[in-house]
Amino acid sequence: MSKVVHTGDKPGKGEYCCTRCHCEVSLGEYDKMPPCPSCSNTSFEEE
Repeated sequence: MSKVVHTGDKPGKGEYCCTRCHCEVSLGEYDKMPPCPSCSNTSFEEE
């Protein structure tokens, strides 16, 4: 099962996929998860 992360979390470096529109977001080691740039959703799954 994939780890779910939310806007404002600092999940670490990796690729994350929006749970609503499946837009991919790439984060660096210390980045905070932004809202989805496509649909403004706040939940993502780690890829």
